Amino acid sequence: MTMIIDIHSHPDFLGFNLNRLLQNLEENNIDQTWLLSWEAPVEEFDPVYYNQFNIDADGPASFGKCLKYAEICPDKFILGYAPDPRRPEAIDKLKAAVDVYGVRVYGELKLRMMYDNPDAIRIFHYCGEVGMPVILHNGDGVPTGVSYPRPDYWYGGGMGALERVLQQCPETNIIGHATGFWAYISGDYGDSGKVFYPKGKIAPGGKLPELLRQYENLYCDISAGSGKNALTRDPVFAKGFVTEFQDRILFGRDGEMDNSHQKALEALGLPAETLKKIYRENAQKLLPVLGSSQGSLRF
Repeated sequence: MTMIIDIHSHPDFLGFNLNRLLQNLEENNIDQTWLLSWEAPVEEFDPVYYNQFNIDADGPASFGKCLKYAEICPDKFILGYAPDPRRPEAIDKLKAAVDVYGVRVYGELKLRMMYDNPDAIRIFHYCGEVGMPVILHNGDGVPTGVSYPRPDYWYGGGMGALERVLQQCPETNIIGHATGFWAYISGDYGDSGKVFYPKGKIAPGGKLPELLRQYENLYCDISAGSGKNALTRDPVFAKGFVTEFQDRILFGRDGEMDNSHQKALEALGLPAETLKKIYRENAQKLLPVLGSSQGSLRF
């Protein structure tokens, strides 16, 4: 069986401590995973995450936790770290993490901010200089049904902000993810309201295929329920989509701690060479070589 790299996991998520995560990777034939931080102010994440993460002062998944996992099992984990770009020390902390700890991914960025914020653009330029991919969580502001603490949880500013990032940072590989990314595989999304997991046949003219055709630095992370839903709601369309963009689709799970994403991919009847790209080759080509990540800061 081909080597599998899961590009989206977090430390201490859903009760999976280091030992449970290692066991889970083995059970699902996953050889390596990108271990991503999610650092965010408390007012920017849904309180439901207190039941899903061991939250500390830095947010749901601190870089310190990622580092502990990687220090014990360096061959299993590729370190990701995304300090909040609005913080004045963010780019200095990221550069130090690259130089000292070998961080190779800027992710996961999941904040209530426009992703084309000038501070974020600055840090994305740095990532491009050192060859480091960026993982963005796009949340589309689906109503929560309650007024407090938030009527919705949006992250990133939508596909418009994502396109402005792609335009301003052509040297940086951007990996899109989550509900407000995958829903736009269909041209009719939003016509009758917004939901986390749209159902039914996919309509032509989706914003996501449009951006993929226009920007070669855009990649897709199929993790979580959103990515799996996009692959399974319309298998005929999904097979054509994956075939067309097979060089820019990456395997991930993000809390779906089973092999359902593998089953969804393999149900499409894709050639072995295509699956090999999605399972590992596309991930491998995006990572900077350790020791080569030396970039100059942009002021």
